[in-house]
Amino acid sequence: MSTKRPRIGITLGDCAGIGPEIIDLALKSGRVPDSVEYVVIGRQPGCKPGAPAVKTARAAAAAIEEAVTRARRGELNAIVTGPVHKARMYEAGFKFPGQTEFFAERCGVENFAMCLTGGKITVALVTGHIPLGEVPRALKQSEIVRVGLLLADFMHRRGPKLDRLKRSSSRVNEGETSARIAVAGLNPHAGESGKIGREEIEIIAPAVVELQSAISNKGQSGSDKSAIFSGPHSPDTVFNRAAQGEFDAVLCMYHDQGLIPLKLHAFHNGVNVTLGLPFPRTSPDHGTAFEIAGKGIARADSMIAAINLAVELASKK
Repeated sequence: MSTKRPRIGITLGDCAGIGPEIIDLALKSGRVPDSVEYVVIGRQPGCKPGAPAVKTARAAAAAIEEAVTRARRGELNAIVTGPVHKARMYEAGFKFPGQTEFFAERCGVENFAMCLTGGKITVALVTGHIPLGEVPRALKQSEIVRVGLLLADFMHRRGPKLDRLKRSSSRVNEGETSARIAVAGLNPHAGESGKIGREEIEIIAPAVVELQSAISNKGQSGSDKSAIFSGPHSPDTVFNRAAQGEFDAVLCMYHDQGLIPLKLHAFHNGVNVTLGLPFPRTSPDHGTAFEIAGKGIARADSMIAAINLAVELASKK
């Protein structure tokens, strides 16, 4: 494949939603690279926009099965997935909490995580699709470290941010070449020194120390330090600090802690990325939007961003 143009597979998602139209809009927008080949994957079995059915969900599941099979064979360099409706997918026999977990299982990957990026905010999630009440029990030092290292690798592959480099003519300084990753606390005010919860003291702070030690040891072994970790930071201020440029990414303890600020900040151009797979997989950070499907008002910005990131990551593999 090295002598051919990179091939990016794009699945339609649930064809009763806005997936097919935003893919069409994105590919015709002039805002995605023309140096790669795009392969649209999926069928539309008597599909009516805005009318989801088990058959449309089944077709969406078949599309991601085909995409992952082709990627594992080396026929695709990256995958962009259209939005699916989880409830309908479950009715069609889909056994996974989401597409993230599906891709990890099909690739035999246990070390994976969900990451979202848009505008000036990038977040990764230590816990994902689990009930909020289960988060404290699921939060482990080892999991924070595991996801933190995946996030550091992702940020390192993307390279230093241009707006940071503009502040210095030299790239020698560690702070200019290493991603600055803030680790969010779990509780209000990051536990208020243990008065509003002890997870920060007993789990998160030790994980931050372990993360920085792992990164420092990596740097000493001959490669550049890929990240500078700090925290735990108060969740009610850390995302504003990231948006203002103080941090390049935030490691979040649970799903909505990361997704609410990301979608508030970059609702129309957020991208979901699965970390840890043998190939890049991205998707627009929104749902099927059945209520507007076929009405000609769907925006393709997030799909365009997902395609562009997939191309960027594929070119760096």
